[in-house]
Amino acid sequence: MRGAARAAAALSTLRRAYPGPPRGPPAMDGASPNGSGPPPGAGGPPGAGETLITEGRATILFPSANEVFYNPVQGFNRDLTCAVMTEFARLQLQPKGIRVTLPGEEKMDTDSPQPPENGDGDTAPAPDGPEAPRMAKPGEVCEGGLRVLEALAASGLRSIRFAKEVPGLRAVVANDFSARAVELMTRNVAFNGVGDLVTPRMADARMLMYQCKADREPFDVIDLDPYGSPAPFLDAAVQAVSEGGLLCVTCTDMGVMAGNSAETCYSKYGAVSLKGKFCHEMALRIILHSLDSRANCYQRFVVPLLSVSADFYVRVFVRVFTGQAKVKASASKQALVYHCVGCGTHHLQRLGKVTSHGTGFKYGAATGPPVGPTCEFCQQRHQLGGPMWAEPLHDPAFVERVLAALESSPGRFQTEERMRGMLSVITEELGDVPLYYTLDSLSSTIHCNTPSLLQFRSALLHAGYRVSLSHACKNAVKTDAPPAVLWDIMRCWAKIHPVKRERLAETSPASRILAVEPTLQASFTLRDDANPSSRKRGLKRFPGNPEAFWGPKAKAKAGRNGSDTRTNGRSGRTTARA
Repeated sequence: MRGAARAAAALSTLRRAYPGPPRGPPAMDGASPNGSGPPPGAGGPPGAGETLITEGRATILFPSANEVFYNPVQGFNRDLTCAVMTEFARLQLQPKGIRVTLPGEEKMDTDSPQPPENGDGDTAPAPDGPEAPRMAKPGEVCEGGLRVLEALAASGLRSIRFAKEVPGLRAVVANDFSARAVELMTRNVAFNGVGDLVTPRMADARMLMYQCKADREPFDVIDLDPYGSPAPFLDAAVQAVSEGGLLCVTCTDMGVMAGNSAETCYSKYGAVSLKGKFCHEMALRIILHSLDSRANCYQRFVVPLLSVSADFYVRVFVRVFTGQAKVKASASKQALVYHCVGCGTHHLQRLGKVTSHGTGFKYGAATGPPVGPTCEFCQQRHQLGGPMWAEPLHDPAFVERVLAALESSPGRFQTEERMRGMLSVITEELGDVPLYYTLDSLSSTIHCNTPSLLQFRSALLHAGYRVSLSHACKNAVKTDAPPAVLWDIMRCWAKIHPVKRERLAETSPASRILAVEPTLQASFTLRDDANPSSRKRGLKRFPGNPEAFWGPKAKAKAGRNGSDTRTNGRSGRTTARA
């Protein structure tokens, strides 16, 4: 109680000291030609110990001391979120007669209905009055537009970028539990002239979302980008988002989600992580499982639009819907993973099954397990992981929309080249094949040299199976071929490039796998369709580290007057990101 009283007193003092900019149209006219500079006279110059940081169309004041968190490497995360939110706004606002447009799209908007033809075959004039679609542009308040919450806003950079770069927004609430952070974001909102769109708020993020749920004022978009795990905020978020609304969630606790601390992963996300080569994709599937299982408690379910593993974090964009019948199918969307500790072979076991039953469906428990007491290839034991999301990670049509917007309105984002490359790889992924193998792990298991990516992909295609890359790993092989076929192909490769069998222990996975003759005669003749389109076009698919000593960065230090900028609802554990 005393902590809440101190927070309320700090907020009251902050409101008196920083009442915020006057209401009215955003002061955009004085912005720099490229839109990245602040309007003259908005918010005042940087103070002592402060610097200016420009990203996208936003320029923020930022303390030189590490009082409020900011990581420039996360610029890709913020760019991608702006792009996804723009296309989500198109989907949501088009039925309301609101046309979302970006610079350069005014004359080529394909979302609006085409004017009808008159009797002479000529195009009739566009209708006037209420039938004509309203235009929604970045930086303008859109009546009937999206209501957005950035629950862990820190400096407010992300919220300010939403206001300046994402069209179709009605209001953005930039929340943080730190008085120092709210003070800084209040100044930044004024500095950028977006006070008519962005409202700073100081509150426990969970309590804010629960209150919005109780008041029946849900948000159309909720962005959770904490320092570390978003787990404490997921329950509130799946309740506070509107029907069909968008949840954007980041996890940076990759050590936990990639198998280094399986018991901690279970306590946070309700799933056991594994230390397999597929760990980055499994991390995406674990957070999707956690979101769906929490939503199920309230007869809701999630539909992924885009799921990305990048740098040191994973980021998912999901829509949340309500429906008792669909929730019944959620068990069949989750799976356990049996992972061999010897050869790395994995098998999935669905938790439930759905069967057609006349005009409806029947839901029941799945049968299993899919493996015996030991691995059929190397006789080693299995580790059991999950449950995890076993359905597609992305909505291909939505990803294509994001890519099309990048093409039609180029130059919007600094990381546009990387976005185009990653999203192109995602469109090529096999959506119905969870997890993947890697060429280096398959080769190292039997101690042979590694075939080229094109050779191995060609062998799978010659055998009649599908194969793709994964955006989560450069050497990934995602295929619907069963493990027996993969090892047959590797046995055929080992015959062409002999392995020194005398050096292998009889009980080693390599010896046991190579002791079996292949039943498939693999062909490594290169096929043209083995080379993915994104590779042929030379897209920037797997960029190197963005900067020296990159990573999550250090937590923010305690702010002034004892306010701790590291916390938002859970002391000392979670830090808001810029």
